[in-house]
Amino acid sequence: MTKPRGPYAKTSSKRQQIIEAALAAYAEAGSRKVSVRDIAQRVGMTDAGVLHHFGGREALLTAVLAARDAAAEERFGAFEDRSADDSLRVLAANASTPGLVKLFVDLAAAAAEPDHPAHDYFGERYDRYRGRLAEQLIERAAAESEAAEPAAAASEAAEPGAVDEERAAEAAWAARVLIAATDGLQLQWLLDPGIDMAGDIRRLADVLLDALAGRGRPVS
Repeated sequence: MTKPRGPYAKTSSKRQQIIEAALAAYAEAGSRKVSVRDIAQRVGMTDAGVLHHFGGREALLTAVLAARDAAAEERFGAFEDRSADDSLRVLAANASTPGLVKLFVDLAAAAAEPDHPAHDYFGERYDRYRGRLAEQLIERAAAESEAAEPAAAASEAAEPGAVDEERAAEAAWAARVLIAATDGLQLQWLLDPGIDMAGDIRRLADVLLDALAGRGRPVS
């Protein structure tokens, strides 16, 4: 692929420099608020110069979260290829950067407005995560059910239609609940860093897996 040249290349390079500076600022901030000026000072620019490259503060912050996702993919692999345990490791790793967790929580709430710059980012992100998480839950539940009762699992596989549709609906519900719990726990963790977010989500996932595998009360 041809590398960009001229003004576009300079603009792209400067945007990346600003994003990296913002990631560092939020990673180091803890619970302290990060301003555009904090970011601008790191790259030797004015506030207006920084925002010029993104079109506004909210668009800049959306780009910062997208860059955090990209960094997680480099470290833990593409989301579609991650195991459920990998996802929990991502959550545990997030606990080392409360500033970025706070940015996510704040921007997610603001992005509910249809005209917010992050609205599409969060909508697509939730769709992607719900779909893959539901797949992971179905895979894990099927494997655990087969290990516990091979004959029953074989019988279900022989007549997959209604069973698969019902299990897919239950898994989609469980995925929504897990993501909602994750978002809520992030907010509680910001108020009380002693909360074990990854541990709590793992326990909830185990309960939901029991239900999906038929070992507990049905989730539907």
